[in-house]
This record gives sequence, structure tokens and C-alpha cells, in this order.
Amino acid sequence: MISTALPIPTAAGALPVLGHAIPLMRDNLRFIASLRDYGPLVKIYLQPGQPTIVVNRPDLIRKMLVDLAPNLDKGRFFEKMGQVLGGDSVVTAAGAAHVRARRQLQPAFRHTEIARYVDLMREEVTRTVESWRPGQVVDVREVMVKLSLDMLVATVFSSSLDERAFHQLRRDLSIVMNGVGTRIMLPDWVEKLPLPANRRFNASRAAVRAIIGDAVDELRASGHDTGDMLSMLLRARDEETGAPMTRHQVCSEILTLAVAGTETTASVLSWILYELARNPEVEERLHSELDTVLEGRPLTFDDVGNLPFLRNVITETLRLHHTGWLVTRRTLAATRLGDWEIPAGTELAYCQHALHRDPALFPDPLRFHPDRWLDEKQVAALPEGAWIPFGAGKHKCIGDHFAVTELTTAIATITRSWRLEPSTGREVRPVARATVRPSTLLMTASVRSEAGRTPA
Repeated sequence: MISTALPIPTAAGALPVLGHAIPLMRDNLRFIASLRDYGPLVKIYLQPGQPTIVVNRPDLIRKMLVDLAPNLDKGRFFEKMGQVLGGDSVVTAAGAAHVRARRQLQPAFRHTEIARYVDLMREEVTRTVESWRPGQVVDVREVMVKLSLDMLVATVFSSSLDERAFHQLRRDLSIVMNGVGTRIMLPDWVEKLPLPANRRFNASRAAVRAIIGDAVDELRASGHDTGDMLSMLLRARDEETGAPMTRHQVCSEILTLAVAGTETTASVLSWILYELARNPEVEERLHSELDTVLEGRPLTFDDVGNLPFLRNVITETLRLHHTGWLVTRRTLAATRLGDWEIPAGTELAYCQHALHRDPALFPDPLRFHPDRWLDEKQVAALPEGAWIPFGAGKHKCIGDHFAVTELTTAIATITRSWRLEPSTGREVRPVARATVRPSTLLMTASVRSEAGRTPA
């Protein structure tokens, strides 16, 4: 029983055994966004008899993520993600295990390493756009998933995977990415059913882990330092025991990075390209900035911090189209959150997608408006916890700078040479699976006009 100074309402639509599974399956984003109407806290049921308290108020979200962090672990979402993917990682681990994993992985995301990754990222983007032809209809999300995976493979594996292994990894990883979100949200018993979807997911997960494991074994046996992220992981040592990461640990870290990073990057890239096409004045300003700063040469790491308008385009996309739709924590001890006393073992959650679209926080929230980030007074007036694109506190995304660099490199390289126009007659709407991504997004590619354009 939850003891509170004020009652915590329960969202309408719960059924015995199923809880809120039906409204979540019908339209999870609409359902989660509707929860703000219940007030600062509201209960939903993801498991029979086990409420999850969704936190809607920014100051309480920040308090949960930062001030109360020592009294919380990551909760059902991340716990289930670790189970679904077959092992814990820095993304899913909690407590001391998370601290050790984060310290082991941190060197791979240092400024100097990210600087080295830019050339690899740019080469993959260039290879992708060189295959396009004027008038070609591009399935943007599928292409961005492939591109994101290509960039991941280039930075993580260097030349550790042959072409056959790469194609199998991409095929099986796509199945895993599409199934993770559903498995996390639905009751545990669903994944135990002998359904074709469950068999496909289990087989693909095993195949992905096997491919990564083989790459680990081969690189470890060779003793070579390829200078990629995999080599850095193999050199990492536990700060307490001095032991290297096991094959299982490396597989878990890379698989989670692949699922979380590839899916997220692909979704954000897709949304950026969509919004640029819908807002030609924004696209023209971006072209002008790129032509002025780059002066016809390929983008380098030093350019990433010198493209302020592109940074605002990315920032506004992370606001309007944030890919996270239910992030969890769990109380380890009785905890006070605002006016409420929350007992130990209670599931808490928040939704970045809904938070960043709250009209009480962001005027005209459904408008794509990069210049809103130029108003320093308006940005400074945002309540703490209102703007958390990469989370906050000790569990803030370890790859935030990597992600922004990856997005900047990809968009700058694509848009210098190509324009993408939406195909008519198709509604593009957000769909929440593992991330919030666009539904079918077909766009027609055309070469930029010669004015100001140089090859990528």
C-alpha cells in the first residue's frame, strides 16, 4: 500500500490481469501524454497488482533522477531490458555494478576518442548518400537504421567483421530492436508463449550475441589493438579486481549499445530530415551555415562545435521528437517525493517525449522552432527537470557527446548534397516501440542546386 499525504490517482482504463496493457497497445504515446491531466503523480499498471507511479512534474522528475538517486535503482524498464538482451550493461545495471561499468566504458567516450570517430562516421554517411540517385524514393527510417548501424560497426568493430557477419548482424539486430520495446512493456508471461514472434526474437538475439562474441574472441586471440571501441573494451579493467571484461560482459555492452544507440540515432536522424523538408526556411539557413563554415571541405571534429544553428536544429528535434517514452526507477527504501511518501520497492517512471511537449513548459509545443533555443531568458526560465534530453544524475547517458557528434556529422554530410522531400499522401506519425520513431517515412531525393553545393 502506498502511503501518501495526498491520494495518488489511478489512470482510467485498467483491467484485471491486463492492467493498462490495452491503452498502451492501442496508442501508448497518447495514453502516456494523457497522464499529465491527473496531476504530479499517477498510477498505471504494467504488471498485475504492481502499480508504476508516473511522475509528471519537472521538479519532481529532477529530484527523482538527481537528489534521490542513491535511494533508487533503475527499475523495471532497465531490469527487463537486461533480461531481454541476455545480460546487464552500463545502461541497465544499477548500484555498484553500474558505477564499475561506467568507469570501464568512460574512456571509449572521451573527447579524444570521439574526435577520432568523426572521420569513420563521415565516411559511412558519404558511402550511403553516394548510392542515392535523383528522384529515388528513400525509405528514410530504414536507410537511417542501416546508416546508424554502419557508423556503429565502423567505430566499434573497425575491421573485425567480415561482410557476411555484418549483413547477418544487421538483419538479426533489426529483429531484436523491433521486439525489445514490446517485450519490456508487456507482462512477463507474454514472452514465454510459443509464438512465432518470440521464437524469431530469441533466435536473432542469440545470433547477434554469437557474432559479437566471435569478434571478441578473434581480436583477443590476435592481441592486436585496432584502435576501435572493441579494443578499448578488451583493455578495460575492473578498478577493484583488475580483471578484464568477460566475453559475456563485452557482448552485453555492445548489444545494448547497438540496440539503444542505433535505434535512437536512426529515429532522431529521420525526424531531423523530416522537419527540414517541412520547414524550407530552416533548411535554407542550415545550408547557409554549412556552406559558410565548411567552405567546400568535408566536416571534421573541429567543425562540430562551430555549427550553432545545426546544434539548435538537433536540440529542437530532441525536444519535439524525443525518442524516450517511459524511463523507470525503483525505490530501494522509503522515499519522500514532494508531498508523497513512497514505500520501498515502488516503481517510478517518467516520459521525456510527453515532458518536452508539455504546453505549460514550451509555448506552441508541437511547432518545430529551432530559434526557441536562442531566447536565453526563455531557456533559463525553464524549470529544472523540464529539459532532460539525455537524462540527469548519475545515470545520465554516457554517450551524450558521442550522439550529438554522430547526429551533427550525419546531417551535415547528407544535407550538403541532397534534399529530401516527403512523399505526398502519407501521414507521418510518431510510433513508440523501443524508441519513438516515425511511422513509414518515404521521401524523394534530389540533388541540391549548384549554388553553394559541393560533393560530400
